[in-house]
Amino acid sequence: MAEIHDTATISPTKLELIGPWMARQRWYAAKGRLPVLRKVWSWRLDDPAGAVGIETLLVVDEGGPEPVLYQVPLTYRGAPLDGGQHALVGTMEHSVLGKRWVYDGTHDPVYAAQLLALVLEQAAPQAGSASDTPEPAVVSKRHPSWTSETLLKSAKVLSGEQSNTSIIFDCTDGDGVPKPLICKVFRTLQAGENPDVTVQGALSEAGSTRVPTMVGTVSATWPSVADADEPAYGHLAFAQEFFPGTEDAWRVALRAVAAHEDFDESARQLGAATAEVHARLAEVLPTEPVSPEAIAGVAAGMRARYIAAASEVPALAAYEHRIADVVDRAVNASWPALQRIHGDYHLGQVLKVAERGWVLLDFEGEPLRPLAERSLPDLAVRDIAGMLRSFDYAAGSWEQSHPGGSARDWAQGAQEAFLDGYAAQCGRDPREDAALLIAFQLDKALYEVVYEARNRPTWLTIPTAAVVRLLDDARKDLT
Repeated sequence: MAEIHDTATISPTKLELIGPWMARQRWYAAKGRLPVLRKVWSWRLDDPAGAVGIETLLVVDEGGPEPVLYQVPLTYRGAPLDGGQHALVGTMEHSVLGKRWVYDGTHDPVYAAQLLALVLEQAAPQAGSASDTPEPAVVSKRHPSWTSETLLKSAKVLSGEQSNTSIIFDCTDGDGVPKPLICKVFRTLQAGENPDVTVQGALSEAGSTRVPTMVGTVSATWPSVADADEPAYGHLAFAQEFFPGTEDAWRVALRAVAAHEDFDESARQLGAATAEVHARLAEVLPTEPVSPEAIAGVAAGMRARYIAAASEVPALAAYEHRIADVVDRAVNASWPALQRIHGDYHLGQVLKVAERGWVLLDFEGEPLRPLAERSLPDLAVRDIAGMLRSFDYAAGSWEQSHPGGSARDWAQGAQEAFLDGYAAQCGRDPREDAALLIAFQLDKALYEVVYEARNRPTWLTIPTAAVVRLLDDARKDLT
């Protein structure tokens, strides 16, 4: 058990140490400024060897218009971690223990091993402010679908992530068979169950092979950021099956575009897999009939995205009436029941796994939307539209690097094949709901206009050209 030195002094303080470091991390939301931090809560894990301190801080950044809560796992060492310079947060002087090297815990093998043990219900969380005291507010739960013995060999952090941190665990079962896992540590916390956990967990428990098998979760109840509110509950981390060496569909599609290779059969299979997941979600999670209020809310969001896009690209104002007509036609269309969906569906969210086919990942939804919104039932056509736009982006990205070239036939072929596969599996062709399908694609394209204008202006022509094409498609449908 770790000993807490209640009367010790630390210089610099933990918050002073992590503030400048947080500002440089990809998962820190307020780019360009230093956080204004307040500690909300902490809890600990024990190092079996007793050499490394392991603490997870929950800190709120109060420097922006709205407070943002972050999860910051740290490890404290009496000597530098070999090969850990990239993960060093800084050093501090502890009045009892002397100089301490402080690391981003996700990169520390001791933290990684204890986090996995916690997920597997083989370690006990400890209080952050008292020695030898369990922390009941932190709860780990091994998922019933994970029955394998799990032996850890090594761990490393997955590179390239922006909103979270994922640790890859090189594991075997009791017979030495490889069982690689991935554990996502949520960095930005909000009250409520994370849809990435609940949706994938439900599919995994139902026996779906279209998602990675769930291993387990860590959740907690912590003091509310607003003192007057009730304590908050949410997920801190979850682990699942990992597929090393498997590329996502975005990379596969880009190679196909570049080689002028037909992608239709792969897209058709992906459409069928998507329909299969949608059907299973409607079986295992609640659905609800659409209401006039829900339709009005979706339409209002579409109109707001047009206004935002037109403010970035004033030339879109020439299409205002045509865009409004597309939204109005969608409002007056027949809407299916609402259900749980992926929520942020594109080629980067699916893997082609040997002997499994297409496997869907990351059901967290759009990270910038409030968690409560991402957990609401929605229309399956939103996922369909997202994937259709992703095929267009794969073609558009090739066109960006080949001025004068066209990959329109490739994109259209993949889109139609995807819809064919979805229709064959679902029993209803999404093209029969043309007003909804075009409206949701247009809505996504307008969202993309805003993103590209603010972050990648050289790619702006991809969504703006799509807006015109979709409006032309809508006009043809009218005639």
